[in-house]
Amino acid sequence: SSGINAEWPLRPGEPSAGSDVASTRTHSKKVGNEYVINGSKMWITNCGHANWFFVFTRSDPDPKAPAGKAFTAFVVDADSPGVTVGRKEWNMGQRASDTRGVTFEDVVVPKENIVGEAGGGFKVAMKCFDKTRPTVGAMSLGLARRALDEASKYATERKTMGKPIFMHQGVGFMLADMAMRYELARLGVWKSCVEYDEGRRNTYYASVGKLYGAIAANANASDAVQIFGGNGFNKEYPVEKLMRDAKIFQIYEGTDQIQKLIISREHIQKYL
Repeated sequence: SSGINAEWPLRPGEPSAGSDVASTRTHSKKVGNEYVINGSKMWITNCGHANWFFVFTRSDPDPKAPAGKAFTAFVVDADSPGVTVGRKEWNMGQRASDTRGVTFEDVVVPKENIVGEAGGGFKVAMKCFDKTRPTVGAMSLGLARRALDEASKYATERKTMGKPIFMHQGVGFMLADMAMRYELARLGVWKSCVEYDEGRRNTYYASVGKLYGAIAANANASDAVQIFGGNGFNKEYPVEKLMRDAKIFQIYEGTDQIQKLIISREHIQKYL
C-alpha cells in the first residue's frame, strides 16, 4: 500500500510480508460490483498526510494460484469507512518521513477503483518498482554526495601532525573511495532512468542502480563518520545522522538481497 497525495513509491509492506510481495495477506473479495478489503499494511510513507492509497491485495484465496493472476490493486480513499491510520513510527533514521501502519476493515471500493485489471495486480506492482527503484537510487546518491562533501570539507579544516588530515594518505585514500562510489552509483542510476525514459524494460538496470546507490550511501556515510573521528559520533556534527538515514536504502523498495536476486536472474537470461 502507498500513502499518496501525488505519485509516490509503491509500499506493499505488511507485518508479515515485505520484499516477498507474493506473501501479501491483505485480501479483497468481489461482492456484486464492489470489492471488500480486509487486512493491514505497514511502513507506509506519507500515510498520515495521504488522501488516497494504492492498495495491493490478494484477490484469489487459493494459495496455489499463480502470482500473475492472484492479486488485484486498488485506489482507496483515505477517508473510506473502515480505514484506520496508525501512529507515526519512530525510526532509526529518516525521521522526517511520516511512516505508519494502516488497517482496512470491511472497506468497500467500487470496481472502477481497480488499477489495471482484476487479478493483474502483481504485474502492476512490478512495473511500479521499475520506476520507483531509480528514484530511491537517486535519493541514495544525494546522501552519498553529502557524506563526501562533509568529509572533504572537514578533512581540509582538521589538522593533525601539523597538516590537514586529507594530506595523510590513509584519509586521502578514503576520500578517493568515497568519490569513486558516488560517481559509479550516479552512472548506474542515470542508466536506469534513461532506459525507463526511452520506453525500454529497465528491470535489470533499476536493480543495479538501486543496489549500488544503497551500497555507496552506506559506505560513504560510514567513512565520513570515520574521517570525523570522535566528532563523527556526536550529534552536533552532521554525519551521524547520515549514517542512520543511509541504512533504510538497503531495505525499502526491495532489500539488497532481493536486488541481487533480480540482477542474477536478469543477467543469466542472456545466456539461456
